[in-house]
Amino acid sequence: MAKTIFCIGNGESRSPIDLIKLRPQGKIYGCNGLYRDFTPDVLCSVDGQMMHEIYHSGYGDKNELWLRDWNPIPGVTYNLVVYANLSPSEIEIAKKNFKVYQNERGDRQEFVFHGSNISGKVGIIRRIQGGEQIESKQIDHSGTYISWVNPNDKSHTYSEIDKDRGWSCGPTSALVAIHQNKDLEELYMIGHDLKSFDDKINNMYKSTQNYGDARNKPIPDVNWVNQWKELMIENPKIKFIKVNPRGIKGGDPVNNMVPEWTVKNIDYINFDELNKRFSCVSGLTDSQ
Repeated sequence: MAKTIFCIGNGESRSPIDLIKLRPQGKIYGCNGLYRDFTPDVLCSVDGQMMHEIYHSGYGDKNELWLRDWNPIPGVTYNLVVYANLSPSEIEIAKKNFKVYQNERGDRQEFVFHGSNISGKVGIIRRIQGGEQIESKQIDHSGTYISWVNPNDKSHTYSEIDKDRGWSCGPTSALVAIHQNKDLEELYMIGHDLKSFDDKINNMYKSTQNYGDARNKPIPDVNWVNQWKELMIENPKIKFIKVNPRGIKGGDPVNNMVPEWTVKNIDYINFDELNKRFSCVSGLTDSQ
């Protein structure tokens, strides 16, 4: 168990922080695409596409991984689950028109399924082939994601520790951290920017696979704000420390206090203070 936890979000403010230097200082919990660049002590994911991307990479075979609704089912049910009651000819239509994102099965006997069942989509294709005019918005383009699971992997699902609250990934990673570290005293929130610097999506991995386009508007922060606040209220003995590049004096939405967080166990520090404590920030200037 650790007394100091670093919960790493993927907001762009964290780009100058050397996460390797944080490793000896406490336990690191990360979110989603972080696995592409760094291996935290614990990685969390909650969204179907990203969960299966991570799992398909083999990450969970050797590293602790927490996933939402990750409940393997027997492989013998594959056709029923994915294709429902389609005939062999309809299954061929499905394979030609709709991609199933999945890893290699090999000798694995169970799989996890998220996304869309294919049968409804095939029904629409049949209607189009029959001459019926179908509006494009009626066609469900959501994906079908399958992961054949390694029975010896290091993956977990959130229901193992608590009723899954359906939260976003950042607060969910903190929920796991608090559960696993009963003597936790300080939880650093790094890269949890909540807002945007430029009214565009704020994410280290924007415009990459399974992330939003860099030109998109930022994601509203209301869920993140409320979920973090709930954790703060539930855990008054833990000091939550939000790390902003310029603390709360930056004059922009990121470098500011969160007005909804009126609790006593929240603190804000800037990069200079973070660097004094852990020597982990590169490229600091006097203005910071």
